[in-house]
Amino acid sequence: MDHEDAGRGGVRPIVVRVPVEPVDAVVEADAIDAAARASAVVVRGPLFGVVEQSPADGPRWRVVVAVVNGCPQLARDSLNSLLWFRAKDEAGDRAQRRDLLAAVARLEEERVDDLVVGELRYRVVRAEEYAAAGPEGIEAPRPSDPEPPVPDWSRGVKGPGVDDGLLLDPDAPVTPAQAAEQLALRDLCYTGERFPGDVRADSRRALDTHRDVLLLPPTFTVVEQTRARGWKGVSGPHATAHDARVSLDFALTWAWPRMHGLIPIGADPGADARTVGAAGSGGSGASEEGAGELAAYAEAADALRAGRVNRLEFQGVVYQIARTRRLLRWGPDGPEGPRPSDSNSQDPSRIHPVLDEDGRIVPREESEDDEE
Repeated sequence: MDHEDAGRGGVRPIVVRVPVEPVDAVVEADAIDAAARASAVVVRGPLFGVVEQSPADGPRWRVVVAVVNGCPQLARDSLNSLLWFRAKDEAGDRAQRRDLLAAVARLEEERVDDLVVGELRYRVVRAEEYAAAGPEGIEAPRPSDPEPPVPDWSRGVKGPGVDDGLLLDPDAPVTPAQAAEQLALRDLCYTGERFPGDVRADSRRALDTHRDVLLLPPTFTVVEQTRARGWKGVSGPHATAHDARVSLDFALTWAWPRMHGLIPIGADPGADARTVGAAGSGGSGASEEGAGELAAYAEAADALRAGRVNRLEFQGVVYQIARTRRLLRWGPDGPEGPRPSDSNSQDPSRIHPVLDEDGRIVPREESEDDEE
C-alpha cells in the first residue's frame, strides 16, 4: 500500500525493523518481557496537545505543545500563548505579525482545532492515555527506561520536557514489540455502559475515520492506590521516572505539609518538612506534635531517595511511579483532533495583552477604547 492508498482511508503498512544496536536490543527485550507480564490495559482517558506541520514535513507533524493536557481548551490556550509570543518576539515583519495576531484573536473567541498561519498548519490533537497492568498491578518503569547517572533532587532543576522535539511520522519504522502493541490497540474503543452514549459513538466512529495508531513515547505518572484497588493520578505525566519521583518528593516535603497546616502560612518558600521538622517549635512555627508529623514526611521522602524507588507506602496509602503510554489515532489527513464528546473545562478567552503591528503591548486603556 502506498501513500495514495492510505489517503483514501486504507490502513498504512507497519514498517518493522529489528534492533541491532546493543542498547536498542535491551529496550526491545524489556518490552517483550513487559508484554508477557501484562494481562490488561488500563485506559485513563484522553490527553490533548498541539502539533505543527510545514510544507517540507510531508505527512509528518511536529509536537509544539506536549500531549499532556486534560481537556482540548487547555491545549488551545497553550497554542494561543505560543502564537502570541511568536508575534511579540519572532515575527519578521508586520505582515507576519498580523497573521499571527489574527490567529490569536480567533483562539480568544472560538474553539479552533485546525489553524493555518502563513505556511504552517496547527492542530489540536487527541491521544488516549493508558497503562499496562498485570498480577503485580500497574506497570512500573522498566530497567531500560532512561535514568540519570546521578539523581538530582534539586527543586530548581528542570528535567527534559514531555514530547520535546518529537516528530510524528506515520511511516517511521518500529520494532517488533512496538508493532505488536500497535496492532493490539488498533481497535481500542470505549464500550462499557459507564461511558455516555456520545462518547461510545465517537469512539466507534474514530475506528473508521482514523484507522492507524501511533504510540507516543512513554511517560511516568505518580499514582495512588484507591480502596477499590484502582489507581488515581497524583502528578504527571513526566518525561522520566526520576522526574516523577522528584514530584512525589516535592509533594511529601513541601506541598502536602503546607496543605495540612504543618508548615505555617508565610513560612520561607525554602522551608520544607526536613528543615522545619528538624528545627522543631523553636522559632519555626511548628508545634512539637507538628514537628513529629513533619519528621514522618521527611522520612518517607528519604526512603524515596534511597534508590530507584517506584513504590512507597505512606500513611496507609500506596504511591507508585506508573509507566504510562499514549495512543494517537491517525487518518488520511493526519492525527486525530478532539471529538465532539470531549469536554472542555473552560471557554476561550483573552490570555495576553493586546499587541500592535510592531509587537508593542497596547496599554489596557487604549485596547478597551478600541473595543468600545
